[in-house]
Amino acid sequence: MSWIAVVPFAGWALVRLSGFEPDWPWVPVVAYTPYAAAGSLAGTALAWALRRPAAAVVGIAAVVAMGLAVAPRALADGNPAAHGPVMRVLAANLMVGQADTAQLMTLVGQVRPDVLTLQELTPEAMRRLEAAGLRATLPHAVTRPLPGVGGSAVYARHPLTAGETIKLGAFGQARAWLAHPGGARVEIVSVHPCAPKRIGRQPCWQGGLDALPRGGGALRLLAGDFNATLDHLPMRELLASGYRDAADVMGHGFTATWPQALGRTFRLPGVAIDHVLADSRMAVRDFRVLDLRHTDHRPVFAEVRLP
Repeated sequence: MSWIAVVPFAGWALVRLSGFEPDWPWVPVVAYTPYAAAGSLAGTALAWALRRPAAAVVGIAAVVAMGLAVAPRALADGNPAAHGPVMRVLAANLMVGQADTAQLMTLVGQVRPDVLTLQELTPEAMRRLEAAGLRATLPHAVTRPLPGVGGSAVYARHPLTAGETIKLGAFGQARAWLAHPGGARVEIVSVHPCAPKRIGRQPCWQGGLDALPRGGGALRLLAGDFNATLDHLPMRELLASGYRDAADVMGHGFTATWPQALGRTFRLPGVAIDHVLADSRMAVRDFRVLDLRHTDHRPVFAEVRLP
């Protein structure tokens, strides 16, 4: 019994820290590493209670390994010495355009974003939002509405120049260069690779994350539905290329963004797959997970200060 309680978590810790990411079912399962970390603690306690010291030592190793991986998400980090203008960012997955238009417009009025990134933006949803006054508040836009789940957009208070959309399968991730009145030029990406649902690693999930821009010295901010947590290898590689996760920086890295309850009796445990990734030269001043009706994702908001 004691070995059964610790060996699965020890194996989980080894794979999570190995730098190797197997395909199905590991890709969706690894999103639940914070829960596994709690499970490893319970398994180790059981091994001690049963007086099985060898199993307990293995359990302690798993607890330490997974604790080092996930515990920092609950602790606020420091910030670089950024003294530029402030930029406020809101990202929302509209669940095939079904999200509540009026509530989203209320959120826009409350948090006053300089940038709004939208995912699963359908032509009908864009029509409703713009009829409700979105362009009056955020007059500049780079939009790619599509039927189904593949549409996306970037709206902004300040002028935008369209970049080349990242296209993989039915999914498109809108890109735009924002000309901030403070003088900075920032690339914005509305992030939405496909979800890794089928057996084997879908090219549009791995490829969608690998295609996100990095390097070259440009200031960038990525916001949206990454369909990945901080435990996925492509996400960790993206962060290592020069980004910081706003939730992690503010000590809110365990706050789940999906699935938001939609009146169902049963739903999966929550995970954090919606993110704002800021260039590591930016200072993160605020991060919040918000609510939006008629979508399974919770919008995320961040405030950053540019260098």
